[in-house]
Amino acid sequence: MKKILVYHVRDDEQAFIDEWADQHKIHVDSVPDELHDSTIDWAKGYDGVVYKQRSILSNTPDLYRKLHTFGIKQLAIRSAGIDSVNLQWAKENGLKITNVPSYSPSAVAELVLAQTMQLIRHVPQFNERLNHNDYVVNGLRSRELSELTIGIVGVGRIGATVAKIFHALGATVLGNDITAPREDLKGNLTYTSKEELYKKSDIITSHVYYAEQNFHMIGEKQFALMKDTAFFINDSRGPVVDTQALLSSLQHKQLAGAALDVVEGETNIFNLKFEDETPEALYNTLRELPNVLLTPHIGFFTDIAVENMVKQSLDDALAIIDGHQSSHEIKL
Repeated sequence: MKKILVYHVRDDEQAFIDEWADQHKIHVDSVPDELHDSTIDWAKGYDGVVYKQRSILSNTPDLYRKLHTFGIKQLAIRSAGIDSVNLQWAKENGLKITNVPSYSPSAVAELVLAQTMQLIRHVPQFNERLNHNDYVVNGLRSRELSELTIGIVGVGRIGATVAKIFHALGATVLGNDITAPREDLKGNLTYTSKEELYKKSDIITSHVYYAEQNFHMIGEKQFALMKDTAFFINDSRGPVVDTQALLSSLQHKQLAGAALDVVEGETNIFNLKFEDETPEALYNTLRELPNVLLTPHIGFFTDIAVENMVKQSLDDALAIIDGHQSSHEIKL
């Protein structure tokens, strides 16, 4: 019987793993630990490996060499992000890398809607007042969605879903992407330059993938273009945004507020508990601001999305183990 090892498994994923294993008659073992040099030897004797994590697998090619020595021909990532793996080292060791590029665009898009509504209705600030027994509403009057322009940076699967949701609710929607305009968004969104998007939008939401060329893509220069009444949302990847520049813009009231589901250095914070402050100083400061809404990378965390991530990654692993191809293979 074929055997697959799944790394970094949460309790809520296990039922979907069990369902898949029973359906396909494949032996699947789960471990709670991440895949790193210290845990790579556990993969010996298995035919395939599935993992999900935001931390880098290894800083040397030895991990990839070991997988090749074990006879493993693939690594299935059960998420969209691929920045944890070194594609060149994988290729040199005969490893095919797959990801789950579209586990549920609605999951992230719906979070953007929830964040937007909390920001424009000033929910964080009202909560701050309530915590101090202050029930005065003066100074926090809201605008409605029909008055607002939503700017979407990165109009892929998620960005397109965001566009359709906000268009349906009466907002004006602008978008920017490196690819050609999507035909299915005609009437829902107007494509424009990044500069115009930053200048005109009341809500700017980022949905780009992370790669070296996108590091700090949104920073001091970009925040300076935005209205001082605008809100910024990042549900893509933390390093896309220069956190210091964002913090400075918020502190100097160059922005009205922000919602962040991802941040730089989040692997040192998310899914962990702390008695006092976190080890990330900028994050600690962001937490203190009453106009900032923080969540611990929950955009993917719905029942549909988690099931799709688990089962699609296992499907991809099995396809390559059996000598077939996967449409989700990442090419260099």
